[in-house]
Amino acid sequence: MGSSSRTTPTVAVLLGGPSAEREVSLSSGKECAAALRDEGFEVVEVDAGPDLPARLKDIAPDVVFNALHGRWGEDGCVQGLLEWLRIPYTHSGVLASALAMDKTRSKDTYRAAGLPVVDSVIASRAEVEAAHVMAPPYVVKPNNEGSSVGIYLVHEEANGPPVLSDAMPAEVMVEQYVKGRELTTTVMGDRPLAVTDIITTGWYDYDAKYKPGGSRHVVPAELPEEITAACLDYALRAHRALGCRGISRTDFRWDEERGLNGLVLLETNTQPGMTPTSLAPEQAAAAGMSFGQLCRWLVEDASCAR
Repeated sequence: MGSSSRTTPTVAVLLGGPSAEREVSLSSGKECAAALRDEGFEVVEVDAGPDLPARLKDIAPDVVFNALHGRWGEDGCVQGLLEWLRIPYTHSGVLASALAMDKTRSKDTYRAAGLPVVDSVIASRAEVEAAHVMAPPYVVKPNNEGSSVGIYLVHEEANGPPVLSDAMPAEVMVEQYVKGRELTTTVMGDRPLAVTDIITTGWYDYDAKYKPGGSRHVVPAELPEEITAACLDYALRAHRALGCRGISRTDFRWDEERGLNGLVLLETNTQPGMTPTSLAPEQAAAAGMSFGQLCRWLVEDASCAR
């Protein structure tokens, strides 16, 4: 954390921003700001816009707490700005943020580290809507956007390809669907915290992630020891391979019928949600750390050149 003549460190919490995940970021940021105030920090909430450099110059914070989600906030852009301004900040740096946000490149990194992933291709919207680009079942999702933009599951019995919403980008990822359970593991520093089993009535989409009652989280997950150990190991290896800092959260699918061979990595989130229904704070709590302590740890872990 940066040094200052002030006795109480000032933390600028970046929230909101221009991405499709603005509303989630506003919720995350306000929760973190309140927790940091309770921990004794001077906190200024900053809705990130084009005037962000000037706002930060005026505030002159000791640390920036990055609570942004989606493009510009977790893809390396704001991280590069903070490096340029030489302001210590939380979470991952420029390269790790950019790598993790691009699902194809993060998969390449996983493969190089010997981590299991499923087949996928990048295709245009027109190609995806014209015909099946791979045999169903498969998933269509943005290659470099967050969860609010949209995920489409095309079932085996589908008569034709999906019709995508206007919010979907011009190019998308089409990925082999893996049946089974949705698991996730948060890594804090160099420590995997726990495995959560995410239970929903349907697909784990935006509503299931962020709306109260949208999903049920079992933490620690009730799993065979081999699968728990693998999730913890794979999440830490993914965190290190991408070069993540602070906290990250890696998501998995597990096909129980195939045992360890049925466990695959989906993606790593370098800016996990910090809302009342979010997974990383729940895992920190399971490890004995309050929400305020988690936020404090992130501030104390902040630095430049991440």
